[in-house]
Amino acid sequence: MAIRQCAIYGKGGIGKSTTTQNLVAALAEAQKKVMIVGCDPKADSTRLILHAKAQNTIMHLAAEAGSVEDLELSDVLKSGYGGIRCVESGGPEPGVGCAGRGVITAINFLEEEGAYEEDLDFVFYDVLGDVVCGGFAMPIRENKAQEIYIVVSGEMMAMYAANNIAKGIVKYANSGGVRLAGLICNSRNTDREADLIEALAARLGTQMIHFVPRDNVVQRAEIRRMTVIEYDPAAAQADEYRQLAQKIIHNKKLVVPKPLTMDELEELLMEFGILDEEDASIIGRTAAQEATIPLVAA
Repeated sequence: MAIRQCAIYGKGGIGKSTTTQNLVAALAEAQKKVMIVGCDPKADSTRLILHAKAQNTIMHLAAEAGSVEDLELSDVLKSGYGGIRCVESGGPEPGVGCAGRGVITAINFLEEEGAYEEDLDFVFYDVLGDVVCGGFAMPIRENKAQEIYIVVSGEMMAMYAANNIAKGIVKYANSGGVRLAGLICNSRNTDREADLIEALAARLGTQMIHFVPRDNVVQRAEIRRMTVIEYDPAAAQADEYRQLAQKIIHNKKLVVPKPLTMDELEELLMEFGILDEEDASIIGRTAAQEATIPLVAA
């Protein structure tokens, strides 16, 4: 059976890495063979699986060895909780060079060294922020990942990012097999959040594959560098990740999304009260002007 290659995208800080690691822990618990490829210079995509601060990255080890050709697969591939295989691409020092090149180098190295020829069921790419250009788009640009999951919340900027990522998927869908597989709502406890993300998913032509409620047990587990699945398997939140894992295992709804225009997205946000209707009479007015000049009714 072919390996299912999935990429997780979403706004920076939305909880992609935490969600991904808890998800793959649930998949491992369900006897699935999984590999995580961290596509972020911070190298924080595998820390909960390995109980480590940060895994040594391909780019760091290549710099030490002289070149990536001097590395062995065993140097960069580590096994963690549930036998999950962990790799971090890494990148240059902040402000120097292109971190996206690290992703390209890492994936090419893994392919050449036979990492994908193992008995894997899933590969998950945990991708930096909402960047869908250059090296960070490689999992979709080079047709590596066929299933894209977007982590989102009911916050305005998270939804803007999700819509932007959908545009990137459309760009590459025409030349390859990449498809949007669903939205994962990582709750921020905003008003009508589940309804809002369901509505966004419907407009994009996809599904909200799961609503992950907010629970402090996630942070308690993270402090211990563990997933909830491992730290407190009886917790209700662990069951949420198990449900997400089962939904992904059985997911067949892979679509070319239909991104919203900015006007359509703002209309959706206004419909749910996230964005106030624009008052044209205040545009361009400073605080001092508003204090001294009476507003004229539009």
